[in-house]
Amino acid sequence: AMAAAPRWRERLFALYFLSHIPITALIDLQPLLPDGIAPQALTALLQHYAAAFRDPLMLQPPEWFKAFIYCEAFLQLPFFPIAAYAFLKGGCRWIRIPAIIYSTHVATTLFAILAHILFHDFSKSEHPGPQTPRERLVLLSIYLPYLLIPLLILFTMLCNPHYKHVEKRKRK
Repeated sequence: AMAAAPRWRERLFALYFLSHIPITALIDLQPLLPDGIAPQALTALLQHYAAAFRDPLMLQPPEWFKAFIYCEAFLQLPFFPIAAYAFLKGGCRWIRIPAIIYSTHVATTLFAILAHILFHDFSKSEHPGPQTPRERLVLLSIYLPYLLIPLLILFTMLCNPHYKHVEKRKRK
């Protein structure tokens, strides 16, 4: 008997990838654009977010963070609709290796970001950063789903019998 695909998780993954498209395109890529290119409403939204959650990374990204945004633009964004399609359709074994590559890459970038949020001294930053442990945890909680869901994707691709056992081609 073939193992069934984990349907609730596939729906969660599809939702994650679908929601990531507008977030990436409209918000996350703004630091890569020259000033004044992004529509005023989107710039205002980013500034409101950065002030509310004390996230200076998005307003004045360090070079290492900007490098991650380039990865998001050129590696991740093209993958989002493909992954959304595969997980909406369900049971697509061909998504396994790309999903493993994606989730490992993103989890690695998130470890660096979360460590920065937890341990960096933001007192000298031009834009307000988190100061108190509570402010650090609030900002951490914004980024955390982008670690946890990729880890769940990775775990599913590696351990779920549906994805683990790639069907052997029958020999004539």
